[in-house]
Amino acid sequence: MTRNHWHILREGNILTMTRALPVRFDVRAETTMPDGSRLRLAQQVRQDLWRRLQTLRGFAPAVQVTRVNGACRIVAGGRVDAVHNKRRLEDSIAEMLADPALRHRWSSYAAHREVVNV
Repeated sequence: MTRNHWHILREGNILTMTRALPVRFDVRAETTMPDGSRLRLAQQVRQDLWRRLQTLRGFAPAVQVTRVNGACRIVAGGRVDAVHNKRRLEDSIAEMLADPALRHRWSSYAAHREVVNV
């Protein structure tokens, strides 16, 4: 696997982006976002998750985006193959998922764009 390789799994209305297979959520937090591109949401959340936790030894991020009733449910977290404080990590992920500036950026990037024929 190359340094920039990410596994993208699609199963029905669920898209999962992960660094390591099998997918494992040793730590996780959830949020709901407006409907948009699941792949674009996963990419943006994964990027910010990695920025936040990249110094955590043994961390392999995973993001799962599920389209539910016109919205996207996001589970962010991943595998941690080292001693860690689960509560502290999950609080940190939840704080990131609740950040208004990040949510606005993710939503804007993932918004469905209509093609206008001129």
